[in-house]
Amino acid sequence: MHHIIKRHQAILPGLGLSLIVAMIAKVIALALPDLGGATLAILLGIVLGNTFFKQDYLASGTKFSESKLLECSVVLLGFTVTFQTISRLGMNGLIFIIAMMAIVIIAVIFIGKRLGFSENMGILMASGNAVCGSSAIGAVAPAIEADEDEKGQIITLVNLLGTVMMLTLPIIATSLFGKSLLAHSALLGGTLQSVGQVVAGASLINQQTVQFAMLFKITRIIFLVVVVFIFQKRHQKHQKIATTTKRAFPIPWYVLAFLIICVVNSLVALPKPFSDSAHFISTWFETIALAAIGLRLDLKKFIKEGPKFLIYGLSVGSVQTIAAIVLIVLLKIR
Repeated sequence: MHHIIKRHQAILPGLGLSLIVAMIAKVIALALPDLGGATLAILLGIVLGNTFFKQDYLASGTKFSESKLLECSVVLLGFTVTFQTISRLGMNGLIFIIAMMAIVIIAVIFIGKRLGFSENMGILMASGNAVCGSSAIGAVAPAIEADEDEKGQIITLVNLLGTVMMLTLPIIATSLFGKSLLAHSALLGGTLQSVGQVVAGASLINQQTVQFAMLFKITRIIFLVVVVFIFQKRHQKHQKIATTTKRAFPIPWYVLAFLIICVVNSLVALPKPFSDSAHFISTWFETIALAAIGLRLDLKKFIKEGPKFLIYGLSVGSVQTIAAIVLIVLLKIR
């Protein structure tokens, strides 16, 4: 009991700061509605996190805000989405996701080999970029028996790349595809590494893009089971071993919860105040989480990473972006 209280106390400073930054962002957004609270929260977080609020005691709370509140935000999104909404992605949307994942996995492993990275690091980089960032890396690492150093280096690189793409892809999306909701959503939801980056990047366009980009993203996450299975079998074949190691179920709990709520929402007409309340809470959780993402972003890490890592990251980001743009045009996702 004492341990639980202590852990909650450790979370409070960072959580409180994330909430304050989110509230300030919402107030400023009243004067700058084009930017919006979510965008301002992450930008304000980046500025404050790299100047005044670098203290270690804030880390537990900002990490909690970034991960748990964002996960809850995704779950609540289920109350605003039905199968009718998901069906708008269409068969071409599903083909886009499968093609993107295949291209990214093959290209990332190939680029990694050319740059002299180990096979395990290439596989982890491929999983993180093709599926869902750190979560995918965490699920694939034990399946291929990757060591902690490899895992830590790739998680850092994937997060750095995702942050750069999160800030640049919304500009590319609006420049190339005008006001096309599905094209914007496919570009962001089909490429960005973590759920937080998808939400943050899509928020720079509008709230509707957040909703649809998340559908693309969640479909990618569902395929995590397949990716883990393929890489595990590949590793076993290369090592000529049969592993019986038990691992946690690879699909994150919030994706399953989102899908269950989506099923209920599709079958039963929920009262409007209920869905409105879910949307309101989801938006606040999202804004607080984005403030925390900004507060946790260490700009010095961009400079610290060696040139080989940076070349790998930029090469992978370029492949993802170009592949997504080409597929959106070919599959007419508009």
